[in-house]
Amino acid sequence: MKRIFITGASSGIGAGLARFYAARGAQLALLGRREAALAELRASLPGRHSIYAVDATDRRALHAAAQDFLAAGPVDTVIASAGISAGTLTEEPADYDVFAAIMNTNLLATVATFEPFIAPMRQRGAGRLVGMGSVAGVRGLPGAGAYSASKAAVRAYCESLRVELRSSGVKVVTIAPGFIQTPMTAHNPYRMPFLMPVERFVPRAARAIERGVPYTVIPWQMGVVAKLLRAVPDGLYDYFAAGRKRKPRIGE
Repeated sequence: MKRIFITGASSGIGAGLARFYAARGAQLALLGRREAALAELRASLPGRHSIYAVDATDRRALHAAAQDFLAAGPVDTVIASAGISAGTLTEEPADYDVFAAIMNTNLLATVATFEPFIAPMRQRGAGRLVGMGSVAGVRGLPGAGAYSASKAAVRAYCESLRVELRSSGVKVVTIAPGFIQTPMTAHNPYRMPFLMPVERFVPRAARAIERGVPYTVIPWQMGVVAKLLRAVPDGLYDYFAAGRKRKPRIGE
């Protein structure tokens, strides 16, 4: 029986992955900020699972939850799917705290999530550490400086960690979702090409995790878009991106 630790499990991709793995007999640790949502999710799943009502940015509480789950047995896969998004503008002083919250949740909480599991996985010579990037991390998007920067940083961080653990037997996987139907994307005011239901996203992500794929974009069509975006000259990209609608700031 696989044992899997998932952050951001209260909703969205984290909850979708929990449903997928529970249906296949895994034992789960479900971590998120909303205890009621976690309890409701656990009640809907087959099997016995642990819930931890913890903010992923609280490193000490996160590590305590990890150690509690580890005490019951080895952990096969750790999925750091906690994430937040909001529009941000550097010219707005009030947005500095939003920048900090997004970087803390999307990047630093990923680091804190992986920390307790690396040594035991090294010792076993096996395991999966899964970070959630985003197509938004491929190029900077207007009004999304914090989110784009955080997801670009997740990719670079996971790549560094992957190289560090290359000979250990521990695989580091980065999943870069395109537009997935979750509460995070529900209020985006712009067109979202290749929008994918979370129920279709999850099996594709799980296959990549099982295979230990270093980096994958889901859906594949957005992977093609991401490759094209990386190849576009800066001047041309700036011209077209400047006219794109931006994600609303908090309160807009």
